[in-house]
Amino acid sequence: MTHSMTGFATQSGSDAFAEWQWDLRGVNAKGLDIRLRLPDGIEGLEQKTRSALAAAMGRGSINASLKLTRLAGADVLSVNQEHLSRVLMALDEIENKAVSMGLTLGQPTAADVLSQRGILENAAVEPYEGATIAAVLATLADVIESFLAMRRDEGGALNDVLSAQVDTIETLTEQATKAAEARTADAKDALVKAMARIIDNTDGIDADRLHQELALLAVKADITEEIDRLKAHVNATRALLDAQGPVGRKLDFLMQEFNREANTLCSKAGSTALTAIGLDLKAVIDQMREQVQNVE
Repeated sequence: MTHSMTGFATQSGSDAFAEWQWDLRGVNAKGLDIRLRLPDGIEGLEQKTRSALAAAMGRGSINASLKLTRLAGADVLSVNQEHLSRVLMALDEIENKAVSMGLTLGQPTAADVLSQRGILENAAVEPYEGATIAAVLATLADVIESFLAMRRDEGGALNDVLSAQVDTIETLTEQATKAAEARTADAKDALVKAMARIIDNTDGIDADRLHQELALLAVKADITEEIDRLKAHVNATRALLDAQGPVGRKLDFLMQEFNREANTLCSKAGSTALTAIGLDLKAVIDQMREQVQNVE
């Protein structure tokens, strides 16, 4: 089943000590590119998150972020005693200098002292409990499943579009076969008439050489191999759309092969009808290639 590389999912959780939210976003990429935005200072969280994402996904640019907020003890403040002593000593020195100059200063309040930078600071916060980290990682598993479900849904819609485009390519290939058959009859009549005119207006022409040149032209104009390869590519594409696992790279390769055969068919066309079919093929293949870029 086809999976898209585009997706989004979010999942929240909490316990008695913290609350958190995971966000996952994915877009198309040539390989698997995992980018993380996680809180600092939690041992093993990055490695476990990266491993879980890598195990679940084959391709895509994945952005995962975690917002983790402590519910208890996160905002404990303490007084930096050393810095407080330095500030009070400086205030005392300023007051003594003012007195010696006959000046009277108002006494600073405790609030004035606390407002000085560096007096108050966050107390050391204890690491998160192991149970909290385990719960966070369990929520990660849930958000990954939601993310994959969205990619499957997107992939199902993408599969329908690609299948319809493959059907169109098959129909155009059948039309090209019929147009080539009609062109063969017309080309034969044209060659016979041209050969008759050449023989009538040329002395001493080498009939064997003439037939060789005509046979060579017929071989160059033959599109049997291109038609056969287009049919083979159609079957291979359908098999990939029904396959399990990442198939995007293989589909992208097939798009290149489809395009190569369509170009060759156009160059060999020799008729307006066959040229028109070849151009229609190129248009559908180009549309299909755009869709394939989103397949995992």
